[in-house]
Amino acid sequence: MRTTAPGRAWAVPLLSAATAIVGALVAVYASATGPARFAAAGLPFPGSAPNIVEYVGYYAATLAAASTVGLVVYIVTTTVPDDDGRIDAPAYRVHLWVERAAIAWFVLAAVMVAVDAANAAGAPVVQVVTRGALGDALGASESARGWCAAAVAAAVVAIGIRFTLRWFGHVLLLVPAVVGLIAVPVTGNSGEGPDHDFTTSAVIVFVVAIAILVGVKTAIAVNPSLPERLQRRARVLCVATGSAAVVYGAALFSLMISGTSVWDTSYGRIAVAVGSVLVVLCVSDAVLAVTGRATPAAVTAAGAAAMIGVVGGLAAMAVQPAPRFLVEDITAWDVFLGYELPGPVSVVNLVTYWRFDPLFGVIAAALLLAYLVGVARLRRRGDSWPVGRTVAWVVGTLALLVVTSSGVRAYGSAMFSVHMGEHMALNMFIPVLLVLGAPVTLALRVLPAAHGDQPPGPREWIQWFVHSPVTKFLSHPVVAFTLFVGSLYLVYFTPLFDTFVRYHWGHELMTLHFLLVGYLYYWGIIGVDPGPKRLPFLGRLGLLFAVMPFHAFFGIATMTMSDVIGGNFYRQLALPWMANLTDDQHTGGAIAWGASELPVIIVVVALVAQWARQDRRTGARQDRHADSGYDDDLDAYNAMLRELARTRK
Repeated sequence: MRTTAPGRAWAVPLLSAATAIVGALVAVYASATGPARFAAAGLPFPGSAPNIVEYVGYYAATLAAASTVGLVVYIVTTTVPDDDGRIDAPAYRVHLWVERAAIAWFVLAAVMVAVDAANAAGAPVVQVVTRGALGDALGASESARGWCAAAVAAAVVAIGIRFTLRWFGHVLLLVPAVVGLIAVPVTGNSGEGPDHDFTTSAVIVFVVAIAILVGVKTAIAVNPSLPERLQRRARVLCVATGSAAVVYGAALFSLMISGTSVWDTSYGRIAVAVGSVLVVLCVSDAVLAVTGRATPAAVTAAGAAAMIGVVGGLAAMAVQPAPRFLVEDITAWDVFLGYELPGPVSVVNLVTYWRFDPLFGVIAAALLLAYLVGVARLRRRGDSWPVGRTVAWVVGTLALLVVTSSGVRAYGSAMFSVHMGEHMALNMFIPVLLVLGAPVTLALRVLPAAHGDQPPGPREWIQWFVHSPVTKFLSHPVVAFTLFVGSLYLVYFTPLFDTFVRYHWGHELMTLHFLLVGYLYYWGIIGVDPGPKRLPFLGRLGLLFAVMPFHAFFGIATMTMSDVIGGNFYRQLALPWMANLTDDQHTGGAIAWGASELPVIIVVVALVAQWARQDRRTGARQDRHADSGYDDDLDAYNAMLRELARTRK
């Protein structure tokens, strides 16, 4: 069953009108609140025009970014590629919308770099740009630097989208698109002040969920010729992302208005309005998904228009300071960490002081639950699954939860020595356990395959991703080894760490990077899942031991160098119990040098066990062959004689 295509004729003008109306409302709000906003921030008011441009520009650029990300997600999840991996005709129509949205995003983000920097400096935009003061203004405005990152990411997407029509190409473009989408929010209200570790992680999930809602609802409204089966998939996606937006949005904005009444500020009132719209949309999507009823075209268009209004409300909130910042005294702990540590580092504090990470803590719990559900489904249908794999996965995901949400992360954000222990766990210990869990093999055995005219689903997506050229390149032993070793030196022996350690988004980025790089490296050595072409067992053993000198040299260099890695941050934080930063760094170097032994032992044991199992299987196969009266060497010799006899005739 297909929805009727004529709905698209009036949907585009409707959404265009909604975009213009919301933009006008944002401009009116900016005009009414501009002087008070700058006064609260202690900045000179640059005038009504620059203030309105900042509000409206933030709204327009955010809408373009959300549309780009959401439309690409829609293409990835609903297209039915051909045998060469190219997207189908309905997805191509959405692809054309992505091309336009990405260009608009780049232009608007580039404009916002100058506008945001000028307003933060309290100077006219023309003066900042023409008098060569843009660099200084950028240095004083974190959000302006966020717009720089967004503009670069938008340029990558705008160029890349014009050179690919393949499913996997769109998957790859999601990486820069998501980076550009979150670059501005994590440098705004959410990345500052008390509890900014919570709010930074929460806003990442929140803005991605909002973007998917904007893109999927817009795509269905302007391109309604989607088979009913894929419409159901789109509705389920809307329910999942809508639920995430409601939960994370409630947690995020409750922290932003802490210490004030919801109704006392326009920020709080807008938050209530935005939350109410999201709840209504989420409930309506859930009802339609459960009942299986086709979504009326008017309802779909209204939902897309409502999401445009949500983006406008969020833009109005993001530009002004959060109420919490205006009523609370901000301490050095709040600025640099977002929380106050209970005292000097100790085993008790590492174990008992928890700050749950809304991003990686939830990811760890979701991975654990999904894996256990998959194992349970296998057993219900009578299939076996090795207990060792389950144990490895459970321990790995629980370790990820502990490392990212316990005192290990809390103290690791403030002390280099604890951070190095966190790094070793994320880069060498947890990936080993996750690889041994064989999640891809489990998913391929549990997820249903698409048959006949059924559209591809998660099972096919996993297969395409695992066997894609990019995955093959990254998982190549030489590439994986280079990334594993090189990133260690690149992060810590360059200015990158000075930036990453200062911001919570930097800690989240390092967590993701260390996990992925470690997983790729160990996947090629002890991986059970299908994937890269692996070296012989001796080659894998050599690849494992080849990394040890590099880790030893890194540890020794860190233990002996006089310069303090991340010294600017640690000196400004000035922990009262940290008498000597150099000594703490030397402790971190010792941890890096010695902590790699346990993962190496685990990998060697796993590798030897796999080697022995393969030898037993090979021996059993040869025995069966011999018992059947065949001898491979004799067969090969006789075949050679027959070939010689044939050539002499």
